[in-house]
Amino acid sequence: MSTTTLRPIVDVAAEAGLERDEIECYGRYKAKVSLQALARRQDQPNARVVLVTAINPTPSGEGKTVTTIATGQALRHLGERTIVCLREPSAGPLFGMKGGATGGGCCTVEPAQDINLHFTGDFHAVTAANNLLAALLDNHIYRRREPLLDYRRVTFNRTLDVNDRALRHAIIGLGTAPREAHFDITAACEVMAVLALARDYVDLKRRLSRIIVGTTRQHESVTAKDLGAAGAMAALLRDALHPNLVQTQEGGPALVHTGPFGNIAHGTSSLTSLLLAQKLGDYVVVEAGFGSDLGAEKFVNLVGAHGAPHPDVAVVVATVRALKYHGGVPANRLGEPQMEALEQGLAHLRHHVSIVQRLGMRPVICINRFPTDAAEELDTVKAAALAWDIPVAISRGFADGSQGALELAALVRQTAEKSAAPVPKLYTLDTPLAEKIRLVAREIYGAADVAFSETAKGHLDYAEQCGYSRLPVCMAKTQYSLSDNPALRNVPQGFTVQVRDVTVRGGAGYVLALAGDIMTMPALPGRPNARSINLDKDGTITGIG
Repeated sequence: MSTTTLRPIVDVAAEAGLERDEIECYGRYKAKVSLQALARRQDQPNARVVLVTAINPTPSGEGKTVTTIATGQALRHLGERTIVCLREPSAGPLFGMKGGATGGGCCTVEPAQDINLHFTGDFHAVTAANNLLAALLDNHIYRRREPLLDYRRVTFNRTLDVNDRALRHAIIGLGTAPREAHFDITAACEVMAVLALARDYVDLKRRLSRIIVGTTRQHESVTAKDLGAAGAMAALLRDALHPNLVQTQEGGPALVHTGPFGNIAHGTSSLTSLLLAQKLGDYVVVEAGFGSDLGAEKFVNLVGAHGAPHPDVAVVVATVRALKYHGGVPANRLGEPQMEALEQGLAHLRHHVSIVQRLGMRPVICINRFPTDAAEELDTVKAAALAWDIPVAISRGFADGSQGALELAALVRQTAEKSAAPVPKLYTLDTPLAEKIRLVAREIYGAADVAFSETAKGHLDYAEQCGYSRLPVCMAKTQYSLSDNPALRNVPQGFTVQVRDVTVRGGAGYVLALAGDIMTMPALPGRPNARSINLDKDGTITGIG
């Protein structure tokens, strides 16, 4: 836990240029920012946007959140008005395997324990709104109201912000109207995606009303609007739509808002927080979920389709340890010198750099330094980056905060001032849905092809027939590999992405393609992190880190 002395949130807000009537304090160190703050600044110039992405994650960790915060702190140290934008952590990974998600070392957002736990209640509001719709749906079926929902074709799930494999498949309604059901984790549910992409109350209600809950026996879609649910759901989400203002460990402003998963949903902080940050600073540093194959691709093609700005520069985060892992070294030997494996793993880094370039962004490589890294290993990575003509910096942000990331920040600022060469879009909204999926798989992942199950083909045809063909696609696949198989490290060749199902997320405004064995309800590991979290007699929480 950080021992940093925090600034009063009203002082952080003042540094960000927010007026006192534009924030609502949640104690001394957290605040909600009014939607009026963005409306009042529509004529202000936009800040430059720095997107922080990474290679595919490994058991050793890459430090993407640490790098996001370190870059923001270092730019602020260089005199730039900088806003950091991060997602809110989900309690599922917190109590499961990952632990806290507020950074680490000298690069955290604070108050970290509050953010990692209940924060300002946004996740609870999403869970409540989602489950209200689910309750109204089952009441609609029970009372046989028009339009008559076919209980076998219900597509909307209940949600809970806990990893629980027992809820992946369940029977509900015993004693009333029994049916098979599934639960999603809150960060993967459509209501979370809706909240993350909505701009204001009107847009929020419009998106909620478009959520598809199932179909009739005549295969006609039934929506939340048909159930009269959107108004009550929006009421539950009213305060949750407001961005959350907190601070970095060095006292700089940070907006931490909404938490859509990167491997299932679009994996970045809310559109409202990003657009607000653009009006408040010179630079916005925003993190996108997992590797560039998921986070960066979705930020550009999906969130961009809903109004997000195109980033001026993309920081691609890697570590020597992670590159050795992708080069074939077992997780328990990553601290040993392994030059041959490191050189093989460089192909993985090069592929992610090429993804960023294909998406029309200028890359900067960040190597997060670990104490076990040898000088020869670091020099090898730097030499490769220079041979590719890509700027590269070694970051010690975890250990030294902004002082350890000044080289990175200077490179980011220098790169952001240059304009990227225009590249054609990966796809247009007029591209057929199946072809959008193929283009992502081939040009981003490096797949040979895509195979659609019969279920996926049927749902794709239905989506096209119902007028959803112009939506962007959101790929749900493993974060651990460029492929849909988590066991395939480095840069797999000749693989086929297996799309087992496709779902229209009408409210969020995208078509979700489920690839491989990706689950929308994670499970707990053999030893859950929850067993290490405790509350001392003086009220101190331990075990979150």
